[in-house]
Amino acid sequence: MIKLTRLNGEQFVLNADMIRYVESRPDTFITLEGGDSVVVREPMDVVIELAVEYQQRKYMIPAPQKPFGVVDPYS
Repeated sequence: MIKLTRLNGEQFVLNADMIRYVESRPDTFITLEGGDSVVVREPMDVVIELAVEYQQRKYMIPAPQKPFGVVDPYS
């Protein structure tokens, strides 16, 4: 579940598993699997980031991390 904001300022929680696609027109439109659409204040990139973070938490996939002080010998 991800927390988003409607254009009128009302916050709500959306089941990110139901997102079919996200568009920027310039407002952010989220179309759900059933065909319903929701318009939110958050930019498209933020919605995508929230949905990805949700999936990572759901499946316990660790987010990529860059350890402090570790140098990549191949870069």
